Amino acid sequence: MTSTTLPTGNGAPAAGKQPVPIVGLKREREVLTVALATGRHVVIEGPPGTGKSTLLRSIARDAGQHVVFVEGNAELTPARLIGAFDPSQVLAEGYLPASFVDGPLLNAMREGGLLYLEELNRVPEETLNVLITVLTEGEIAVPRLGTVQAGPRFRLIAAMNPFDAIGTARVSQAIADRMCRVVLGYQDEDAERAITGSVSGVQGPVNDLAVRLTRSTRAHRDIRMGSSVRGAIDLALVLTGLAELRGEEKPARETARDAAHAALSGRIKIADGVDRTPEAVIDELLERLWPEDSDEPDAPDAPDQDGDSGKAEGPPPSGGAGQQKGKDKPTPSRGQRTMGRGELGSRHEQFEDVSPELGELDAEAFDAALAENPEAAAALLADLAVATDVQLRAQARKLAGRVFIQLGKVGPAKARGTRRIAATKGGEGDLDLDRTLDAWQPAVSRRPLPEDLVTRGWTAHRRAVCLVVDISGSMQGLAVALAAVAASGVVLASETGGAKLEPGVLAFGSGVRTLQRQGVRRPPDELIGELVALRGHGTTDIAAALREASRQLAGAVADERMVVLFSDCLHTAGDEPTTALGGIDRLHVLCPLPDEDAEKASAALAARGGGTCRPVRRLAEVGPALTRILA
Repeated sequence: MTSTTLPTGNGAPAAGKQPVPIVGLKREREVLTVALATGRHVVIEGPPGTGKSTLLRSIARDAGQHVVFVEGNAELTPARLIGAFDPSQVLAEGYLPASFVDGPLLNAMREGGLLYLEELNRVPEETLNVLITVLTEGEIAVPRLGTVQAGPRFRLIAAMNPFDAIGTARVSQAIADRMCRVVLGYQDEDAERAITGSVSGVQGPVNDLAVRLTRSTRAHRDIRMGSSVRGAIDLALVLTGLAELRGEEKPARETARDAAHAALSGRIKIADGVDRTPEAVIDELLERLWPEDSDEPDAPDAPDQDGDSGKAEGPPPSGGAGQQKGKDKPTPSRGQRTMGRGELGSRHEQFEDVSPELGELDAEAFDAALAENPEAAAALLADLAVATDVQLRAQARKLAGRVFIQLGKVGPAKARGTRRIAATKGGEGDLDLDRTLDAWQPAVSRRPLPEDLVTRGWTAHRRAVCLVVDISGSMQGLAVALAAVAASGVVLASETGGAKLEPGVLAFGSGVRTLQRQGVRRPPDELIGELVALRGHGTTDIAAALREASRQLAGAVADERMVVLFSDCLHTAGDEPTTALGGIDRLHVLCPLPDEDAEKASAALAARGGGTCRPVRRLAEVGPALTRILA
């Protein structure tokens, strides 16, 4: 986080080159220019590589305005943003204005410059709250220093990528209400071709291939986030250099493949629940643009090939090359009943459309059914996971990993309140001068010892979670789908939540089965695929499941041990569930498709466990229920 005068250029051109001009973005540039000229603060939203910082630099350069850059992250405390008193000067001379070292916020305010705050949605809420008065009144009151007024040209420009869910959170309405919003998207193909050629100096077929291949990563069904234009720039440069190194007059297809892997594989993000590698998806996209039997890539005379017209790659056929014995032919547990095609057809109207032939599962037809009726399609997929048809069952379990994890994304959001600034002695973080001086005993020591120093840093509430899923005879169809979405939500929360979640996943009927041990991560698609394949029958021993959850939670290093029970809570075997709550700090219940008896039993058990009971009848209800529980 530094205060700098604005550098010239667009991005980071090589030494000696002229600044690269902005291509396109005319409307966005006009809106941003007027917003700044009229005294508005602005947040610029868009995925990486859409020109957010380049646009701001160009406008600021034209206006001759000073820019202070701040990198937003989870460690940006209020003191680091505002500034702080120099400890040595305070100890020697006391709290004097000359002892205060301005942070980037005060630096920009005093000079009337632009404060450019990158990654706004990664900044902790406690730090963002500092900006509320600044944005409204143009001033800030700093303890022991006084009120600092902002210069007339001071503006806050924030940038964020709203599509990145890892380590981010929603920006509060108090901040959003005080800022204008400019949204940037990816530019069209001609503009990206011009940008790539201008920055890389590469033109012709190599430039065309680099842009087309990069753009095709943004719409492939197996990719959650595609590459920005930076990927095209790197691909053009690496491909050209690699061809020269190998002595190729024109780059060969294998050279293009190697360059694409290097330039794009680290930039694309595979969708949750998809078990393909980035390189495999890149190979598929390259095959469309440059078939293996062709000497050069297809000419770019067709419309932009961002769309994905092909079906997702399914599991290899029985006995196909590369198939691992036993891996792609999951079999049901001993004694577990499967469903034949006749029974599946009688249960589900969409079955014939989704599986028109033996061993076939049409993923596109299923996606259409899911869009039309999510509950019916999810129930069908859950039942397909126990089909008698071996190949259909294998494909359904693989598809379930992708579908239910995608549905689980609408669940728990990051709770900012789980992280707070706390003072500790001898810890890491910013020095808390007031508390240090209060605790210091000069009669004992003329100068503070390391153990006398009080620091302030971020602390998080550590919470261990165990999801306990009922798989007894009542769990069929939609109930299984609801359980899979709940499991996906809990697993995803462990990756993105503000609290430290270490989820275990148990399934129970008459016995208890560990699907994911506490603190040991398992691939989410594999976990969900196994969960939907489980079907119980007979008795329901809730107490045994709770005791196993308690045993696993006991080994977790956590401030709170929580169980989320997915069940109707109507036990038919074992002890009374309320006798098995020892070692569980809080028990929440999600009750699927409840009747009156189930709702009463679930509410009573949750109350005894110090938690809440949430009935879930639709897929859309699982996410909000988990949000309230886990936040």
